[in-house]
Amino acid sequence: MFESDVHAYLRAAAGGDAVRVPPFLARFDEHSDGLFFNYAIPDDGARPAPRDVRELADAFTERGRTPRLEYLPAAAPGVEAALLAGGFAAERRLPILTCASAPPMPAVDGPVEIVRAVDDALLWQVARVQGEAYGMPDATAHDVARLRRVSARGGIVALAVDAATGEAAGAGQFGPPHEGVSELAGVGVRAAHRRRGIAAALTAWLTREGRDAGITTPFLMPEDDGAERIYRRAGYERAAEILHISRR
Repeated sequence: MFESDVHAYLRAAAGGDAVRVPPFLARFDEHSDGLFFNYAIPDDGARPAPRDVRELADAFTERGRTPRLEYLPAAAPGVEAALLAGGFAAERRLPILTCASAPPMPAVDGPVEIVRAVDDALLWQVARVQGEAYGMPDATAHDVARLRRVSARGGIVALAVDAATGEAAGAGQFGPPHEGVSELAGVGVRAAHRRRGIAAALTAWLTREGRDAGITTPFLMPEDDGAERIYRRAGYERAAEILHISRR
């Protein structure tokens, strides 16, 4: 089941420091209170009682984090009602797309080179590009360390460089795969380089490199219709839905 495979990947991506709060697994980032670095995933088929929801919320608030989950409702259909009853509210529902075959490389406006970022000099550029593209604070050593761990554990971090100027233009990454499943995330392009086809090129390049690295089930979550159109042109199609839900 695709949804269960994605859940298994998310649990593996949470790492060895994830905290078990039955029937949930929660990941916390000690360096950042960003919503996308702190969230829980329910067990497949879970039916949490009110006490379970309270204990999960407490685990977040005790750490100064917003109680929050990211999960696929189809894999745990009994969870949402329990969360709503416990004071949670849905943030958004995003489609999950996957790609069945390696896409062709699209044309890009102007000379652009995509390279695999493995050393700190390149990882710093990736962190800065992603921070600018997503309106995040200035990149820090913790952001670079996070990217370094992705690369060290078998993930792929990519940097798009404007070959004419040598300037970093875009970036993206695949998380460390789990049983052939991995998320393509963090695809972003600096404002001065947008509308050149760089995001589509990064998506295709990462997907092709991922297949060579054994990623058989790539997936991603487009932020909006515009992003989804870019990914669809790279061969991605809707396969499921993910729910982001929190208690503020």
